[in-house]
Amino acid sequence: MPSGILIIDKPAGWTSMDVCAKIRGVLHEKRVGHGGTLDPMATGVLPVFVGRATKAVEFAEKGRKEYVAGLRLGVVTNTQDTSGEVLEQRPVRVRREDLESALASFRGDLRQIPPMYSAVKVGGKKLYELARKGQEVERKPRPVTIYELELLDQAEDGEYRFRCLCSKGTYIRTLCHDIGQTLGCGGAMSSLRRTMAAGFTLSEAVTLEDVQSQGEALLLPTDSLFQQHPILLLKSAGAEARVCNGGPLTDPSLPDGTYRVYSRDKTFLCLSQAQNGVLTSIKNFFGA
Repeated sequence: MPSGILIIDKPAGWTSMDVCAKIRGVLHEKRVGHGGTLDPMATGVLPVFVGRATKAVEFAEKGRKEYVAGLRLGVVTNTQDTSGEVLEQRPVRVRREDLESALASFRGDLRQIPPMYSAVKVGGKKLYELARKGQEVERKPRPVTIYELELLDQAEDGEYRFRCLCSKGTYIRTLCHDIGQTLGCGGAMSSLRRTMAAGFTLSEAVTLEDVQSQGEALLLPTDSLFQQHPILLLKSAGAEARVCNGGPLTDPSLPDGTYRVYSRDKTFLCLSQAQNGVLTSIKNFFGA
């Protein structure tokens, strides 16, 4: 059965789950999941996990993400992007240096109120389900981090583009809305392209058409998600058996840290944590 990671360049108009459903059909594998939702209007890097690799989804979701976004000033919408209903239109008297100054206030640790049109649950209900019924409920601010926020350029139509490197859970739509509020003229996201997720970039991305024509040949190995961690190659059948049975390994010479653990024939077995000379599994990826 197929197993591995596809880095999809998600097309506009597709939900992340639409992409997963398409890949299920192409690869004839039920176990397919993605590593971080993209809104339908967004494009770009969507890591999709297939087969046994779906066990790694939780690690992809936790990582940093990078986006290039369009910002339209002077407009406020109910979805915080330009696909929604316009609630307000205001004159824009903003200079580039004003926007640069506003962006500076959003770098670092923030508390962001998730938008009503989101999958966040309040009282067991997804916010977008309530929003579609015309309801608005109180949302608690959530901690996010903006590591980098850079103004790129201004288009002829007056829209701006910026690059944002941020933590899990950051809503770029909300960032655009909040920047507009700070400037006093309102703002909405006009475009969004994810350029990096889970350490994968657009240079590694393939299209759904590529997957249809090339299939399993495009799958990256599961351990490609963990390239930042050093390799630990087991040296005996006994060590392999112990790891595959879920037991710890003792090695006083092993420095503390996270390791990619491989069998003697270089098969990826698990992601493990070493502490005080004892190696224990974080997540196993070997077959049954």
